[in-house]
Parts: sequence; structure tokens; C-alpha cells
Amino acid sequence: MQDLLSGVALRAGRYLDGLDTRPVAPPQQVLNCLSVLDEPLPERPADPESVIDLLDRIGSPATVATAGGRFFGFVHGGCLPAALAANWLAGAWDQNAVLYTTSPIASRLEEVAQRWLAQLLKLPEDCGAAFATGATMANFTALAAARNTALERLGWDVEADGLFGAPPLTVVVSEETHPSVHKALGLLGLGRRRVVRVPVDGQGRMRAEAFPRLEGPAIVCVQAGNVNTGSVDPVGRICELAHPSGSWVHVDGAFGLWAQASPTLAGLVAGVEQADSWATDAHKWLNVPYDSGLAFVRGAARLSRAMSLSAAYIPEGARRDPGQFTPELSRRARGVEIWAALRSLGRAGLAGMIDRTCAHARRFAEGLRSAGCEILNEVILNQVLVSFGDAEATLGVIERIQRDGTCWCGGTSWQGRVAMRISVASWATTEQDVERSLQAILRARDEILKTHHRADQP
Repeated sequence: MQDLLSGVALRAGRYLDGLDTRPVAPPQQVLNCLSVLDEPLPERPADPESVIDLLDRIGSPATVATAGGRFFGFVHGGCLPAALAANWLAGAWDQNAVLYTTSPIASRLEEVAQRWLAQLLKLPEDCGAAFATGATMANFTALAAARNTALERLGWDVEADGLFGAPPLTVVVSEETHPSVHKALGLLGLGRRRVVRVPVDGQGRMRAEAFPRLEGPAIVCVQAGNVNTGSVDPVGRICELAHPSGSWVHVDGAFGLWAQASPTLAGLVAGVEQADSWATDAHKWLNVPYDSGLAFVRGAARLSRAMSLSAAYIPEGARRDPGQFTPELSRRARGVEIWAALRSLGRAGLAGMIDRTCAHARRFAEGLRSAGCEILNEVILNQVLVSFGDAEATLGVIERIQRDGTCWCGGTSWQGRVAMRISVASWATTEQDVERSLQAILRARDEILKTHHRADQP
């Protein structure tokens, strides 16, 4: 075992060292080699070292270099050194983070990380936290507490009696709510389509003046960090409009909520602390390994009532049992790497990382705008939307960039425009990465424009 793990560490080190010189997306000839893995189930055991060798030789080249500094296609954080090392150590521990009894260290580290996170994100001291897989399950977890509380205010016990015959609940979302929220609403039996949609402005922010009048307890979903523009709904104002009716305000802050940890950016998310629940991803701007989502609910009892489990074989612990706050019971101890990331960064390090990636986004916007490209959004956080002309030209540039391999940017459709989206969220991105990527993007733009110019000639 010792030799095997030492060998894996060497292989992983070589992989990370090679990220700067390899294409961000694997070339087709490398992907073709994946067929080697599609073999019949072996009849006999294999030496573990040979298994790892095959995995490294075929698998490592076929990965997307999201751990490097030039992947900008989605809001993917990188992986901080301390967080990666903690993940490896936690893997060796092989802890089931369901109960304090099954893993005292996992339970205690979740307690500490929860307290630190609440301080950094300026959330209520009495909030409960769930360490889930990602923003989809974090939204699901928080909205389960919202659903139960709203129906309780209407005199209905959804935990005991389900949704059959329950009073109808109004759910309010914006026109640009993230699909993960709609998925969570569907899973909770609240419906993906039976929502009230509030119009948004030119940056994708919910228009408070168009907010509907609420007659009774409702669930209102706002967002901190529009997935295209980075914009933030006027959460404070929405809370003022929603709370008098007994309504619950939930913040989908998959990446934007982390702006609270930056003194220079916190003003952009002013008012989010007035909400009732929050969802975010640690594998985005905190840069811990996948998968790692976080749900916070004002009043820990509200969360535990929605997620609790009682069984004769499960002892009632004197300390916090993590499984009483999440949909899952058996799960890995993902709080270990969250603690390690926060312990290694500290308050100043986290703020600096967030500020630095936002500065990189502004540099992308400045460089592209000065070269004649159209920037479609106000670059307030880490998101940049750029158009290279018509839809065909923009899609052509995106395809050429992805094929070039210097960096990776994806496409999107936003308010009737086809655009390329640049998301900067990795600690590993440097100024050199940005400049190198800018050159590649503009080179692709020039090549596409030349092709279009020749096509337009008689």
C-alpha cells in the first residue's frame, strides 16, 4: 500500500506539473485511446500498480485541464494545494461523515468550518449548515426547509402528511433563475413551471419594482451571481417586500455569495444577510476538490427538521451529527478539505483570491474591448460575455479557441444574443495566463473574420 500510494503521488505531481504545457482540452487522438478501457470484465484479479499505470497512461491525458490556470468555460475553481492534500488524506481515512460516532474528526471539522464560513459570508450565527454535493443539492436542501416552514405557517405538516391536499404555495423566481433552482423545485414537488417569474433588467437582475404582491407565505428565490453576467439581484429590497407576508427568501449564490468575503466586493451583495437561506459551492471560488456544495438555513432547527432521521440502530449523539442536516446519510467527509482551504488561506487569503480573479476578468474585458470586441455585460465580478459580431462568427471563434487548446471558453445565449462566456474562478490563473489567453482569443477572432471576409467576396 505504501509503495502504491507513493507512486500515485509521483504520478499526480507529474500531471500537475504538465498542466501549463498541455492543451486545455484533450485532442481527439487522445480521446480515441479511451477505447482501450472498454474491455470485458476481467476474470482474474490484477496487480494494483498495473491498474493505476493503465489509468494514468490512458486517463490522465484525456482529462480537461480544469486544475490549470486557463480553463474559463464554466465557473470551475481550481484545487488549492492544502485542499487537495487534505482530500487525499481524508480518502485514506475513508470516513463516513454521517454521525459523530462514525467520524468524530469529520463532525468536528464541519462544526469549525461552518462557524468560519458564517463569519466570512456574514450569515446569522444561529444558521444551520449542510455539506452537500453541489449547488443543486444545496438549493434542494435549503428549499426543503423553506417548503416545510412555509407550509407550517399555513397549518400543514408536510413531513407527516406530504403534499397531497396541502395548501398551494406560491414560488417566485426571476426570469434568469439558474436551472439548478428549477430542478430543486421539481424534486421537492413544488413544480418547475408553476412559478411566478419576475422580469429582469439588462444585466439579468430581478426588477424589484415588478415584484408581485404576496398575500401569504411564499418562497422567493433570488440569486447572487448571474451565471452569465455575475449580476446580483437586489436581495435586501426583495426581503423587505417578501418578509411582511411571512414569505421565505432563498439566495442561490453558487459563486456570487463569496463576494461577501471580499471587503472590496461585499457591497455588490449587500442585503443577502437578510435572507432566510443560502446555497453556494465550495468547489467554485473556495477552490476545493469536487464535489462540494453548501447550504445554510437561518435557524439550525429548521434545517434539521427538514433533514432529520431517526432509527433504532442510530444512536442519538451528544454532538452534531452531520447526517441530520443533509439529504444523504452515507457520504464522504468533504468538510475536511473545506476546513483545510480556509485554514490555509485565512480571511485575507480568501479575499485576495477572489479579488485577483475578478481583476483577471476585468483585464479580459479591457483587452477584448480595446481590440474591437463587444462586451455585453458590466464586469462586476468574474464573468465576461463577449460577442465577435453575429452568432455565426461568435460560435466560430469559440470552436477555434477550444480546438487551439491554449485556453477553453464556452458559449451561451443571453437575452437574445449568442456570446462567448469567460469565467475566472481558479487560484491558479496568473496574469501571464490571461495575456496568453487573450492573444489566443484575438488570434482566433482574426482568423474567423478573415474567413468570413473571403466568403463575402463575389
